[in-house]
Formats: sequence, structure tokens, C-alpha cells
Amino acid sequence: MNRKTILYGALALFVAVLLCIGIASVGFLAYSIASSGLGVNAGAFSTVEAEQPGATIFQPTDLPPTETPVGAEIDLAELFRPYWEARQMLEDNYVQLPLDEAVLAQGALDGLTAALEAAGLDLASLEAPSDAPDPQTLAEEAGTPAEVFDFYGEYWAAWQKVTYAELEGDLTYEILMQESLRGMVSSLGDPHTSYMNPDEYYQTQVSLSGNYEGIGAWVDPTAEYLTIIAPIPGSPAEAAGLLPGDRIVAIDGDDMTGINGDLVIRRVLGPAGSVVVLTIDRDGLDEPFDVTITRAHITIPTTESEMLEGDIAYLHLFNFGADSATEFHDVLEELMAQNPRGLIIDLRNNGGGYLHSAVQITSEFIPRDEIVLYEEFGDGSRQEYESVSGGLALDIPIVILVNEGTASASEILAGALQDYDRAVLVGTVTFGKGSVQLPIELSDQQGALRVTIARWLTPDERFIQGIGLEPNHLVDVTEEDLLANRDPQLEFALDLLLNP
Repeated sequence: MNRKTILYGALALFVAVLLCIGIASVGFLAYSIASSGLGVNAGAFSTVEAEQPGATIFQPTDLPPTETPVGAEIDLAELFRPYWEARQMLEDNYVQLPLDEAVLAQGALDGLTAALEAAGLDLASLEAPSDAPDPQTLAEEAGTPAEVFDFYGEYWAAWQKVTYAELEGDLTYEILMQESLRGMVSSLGDPHTSYMNPDEYYQTQVSLSGNYEGIGAWVDPTAEYLTIIAPIPGSPAEAAGLLPGDRIVAIDGDDMTGINGDLVIRRVLGPAGSVVVLTIDRDGLDEPFDVTITRAHITIPTTESEMLEGDIAYLHLFNFGADSATEFHDVLEELMAQNPRGLIIDLRNNGGGYLHSAVQITSEFIPRDEIVLYEEFGDGSRQEYESVSGGLALDIPIVILVNEGTASASEILAGALQDYDRAVLVGTVTFGKGSVQLPIELSDQQGALRVTIARWLTPDERFIQGIGLEPNHLVDVTEEDLLANRDPQLEFALDLLLNP
């Protein structure tokens, strides 16, 4: 079989690192189960998310390195507005209340300390002059809410010293506030409740938009050099001849050795029609070489489909993006017109997307008004999501391919069809993402907060958080399989449908 899916199976940990190198015009997450993030492992951002009405789309702006004057005047109320806003969001929405304010305040101090240490500064060695504003005054100027005022004494004592430290290069008071916020949110110990700074938030938006301007490639930003995982079909990256494994060692003549992968990505960012010169190090060649690429408008593929041997339809769904349900419907309609004997839906390494897409896609395979999932909130209340239309494929035998990268929206689809005996799951245990998040933009374009507000359950009321879905047939893919370009999971699925 000439299968692109072999490539994606071989890159299980990296497909979730979807590179949207470019400038996007996107809407934010409408009840989404997001997988994304540059440099984030599969499932780290896979979350069922509730829409924030009126979300404003913005693109972070690169600012030149600055040196913050010692003892600089800071508008603390303005600076910390997003911080207190985020804390209020937690108090209003977090699934496990009440909050432990002492833990949150300590988390903020830990975040501040870590940010200073990353810049080579030791908080304990910093000093403030005797005439510096006292910590209580700083707390008041920062708008510290009365109900938590007493918990932040140690934090403001630390900030007093920070005010008189020499912050050089990229470290700014704004970054210190952001990292304090990150520490505060992280102190909850909930990996799915998180703070996204402006860059991280932007990349999350892009990863689900399906449209952007750039070179068009999936990459691994965690390697020594930004590494191409695969060019997007039809993209400038593909036309330029970039190959999986290519390493970007320089951009426009500037050496990228030792540069953080996310910063390298920002160097590749650019509007359609602009040109970037990438210096590529490729295995098997003695010397790096330059590739000149003209950026273009890119549409990230949502699906891949074909008819396999024995009239078995194959449909690979890469994510549950804003338009995925419509594209899935159109592709499924084309496949069903060929009267297939069975259908294979490939959800491997699909970390999720929009909840409405998950519900609509699931509705293609079950009768109208059937339960697709339940949401349960901290107060015990429950919301039901039902199938929304008469589906295209209510009777066809289905096998769904899953693995450890199958998360959230993918688990909603797979779990529902498994509960209704509409599909057999083949592969390995899924990621296990069963909580619901609400993403809310912070003021002043300071990113967004993702807050766990509920958990979701399958139609049979299975809660999969940290457990995942157990395949009906456990089939592993070994390293030897990958090296031999074999896909035993797909082969097993074919055999199930051809020899029921």
C-alpha cells in the first residue's frame, strides 16, 4: 500500500506538534478539544473547551530586547490586571472549589522565582534600598483583592526587590507578571488548566484554524534544530523539496545553533508573498544547502481518504477543526457513493479540535437525538449533547484506528461509536482526556486562561480521564514495523472488515 499514514504513524509523538508557520486570521476555540502547541507533547493541549463569546483575534508583536531601568516606575495596577482577572476566572469557573489561596500565592512566587533564575538572577541575593516602597504599598498599588491580600505578603516582598534589579535582554516586568500567573495556575496541579502567554495563545489559535500564511510544514521544535516532520501537501515547503528529517540550521543567513525552537519558528513567520531563505542540513549530504521559499496561504488538510483493497473505504481525520465536520461529510459522501463494504476511520495522533465538530461527525454514524456525550459540572449538574442529524453511514461496518495520541474530541467520537456498537476500535489505549476547559482571553492581549470547568462522559457514562479507551483489539506498532514501512494496525482493520 502506498500509505501516507505510515509516515504519520511513525511520527506519533510529533504529529501533535503541528507547525503553522505563518500569520493566521482565525477564530478562537468554540467548544474545542485542542491539540496543538509548538513544542508540546501529544495531549498536553487536548482539551474540551467552551466558547468565549466575542473573542478578539490578535497576533503577538515581536519587540526588540529592552533593558529595564533600575527602580523604574511601574503602573502595577495596569501590569497586574490580567493576573487578578485570571484569578477571578478560576474562582468563578474552576471545577474544584474552594481555591486554596495560600497555594495560589505560593505558585505565583514560584513562577516569579523561576523566571528570574532562568535569566540568571537569584531572588535571595536581590536587595531593595531602604527607601523603597514597602510590600503592602506595592500590593495596594497592584490592586490585590482584599480577600487574598494577606496571602501575598511574601510575593510582594519579592517584587519589591525585583523592582530594583537590572532586568536585561528579553526579561521584562510584563514577562515576570506572566510567569507569576503561570505559576499561580500551575499550582492547581491540573495539567489541563493552564495559562497561555500571547505567543502560545496565538499558536493554539493557528493550530485549529486550518488556514494561515507561511511555508506549510509539520515540524519538531524540540530537537537541536527545528526539524521538518513532513511538508503539508501542496505547500511551498513541498514544492521547495523539503523532506522529513531536514534540519533548519540557518534562516536568512543567521545561524540557528542553540536558538530555542519556538524562536526559530518566529523567524520563519511571514506573510504570503514574502521570501525566506532556509539553510538545510540533510542526512546523507556533506554540506548544508540553501532553499529559497516564497510563503503562501496554506490550508491545513483535515482529511485524507481513499478506497483500499476489497472495496474498503479509508478516511484519516487529522483534527477536529472549525470546518472539519463539513469536509468530513463531503469526503464521507464521496466514499459512500462507491458502495464500500466497510469503513476505516483513522484517528491515530488526532489530539482533537472543536466539540461541535465532534458531535456533528459522530452524528454521521448514529440516529438523530442519540446521546453523544455528557458533561458533568462541579455542582453535580449535567448537560447532554445529542446527535444532530440523520447520518450518511448508519449501517456500514466501521473500524476506528486509535493510539496514545488519540485524545479528547477523537475519544468522544471513538467512545460514542464503541458504546453504540457502531465501531470496533483497533490499536492501543487512547490518551485519556475527559475534562472540559473554558478558554478566556485576558485583557490587554496578555494571552488566555484555560480553566477546567467540568468532565465529560461517553454515552455509557464512562469517564476516561487518565484511563483512555481500551481498544477492542490491542495491536501495537513496533519499531521494526516502522522501519519496514508496515502498518499492522491498518492491516488488522482491513482483515476484520474483509473477513468478518
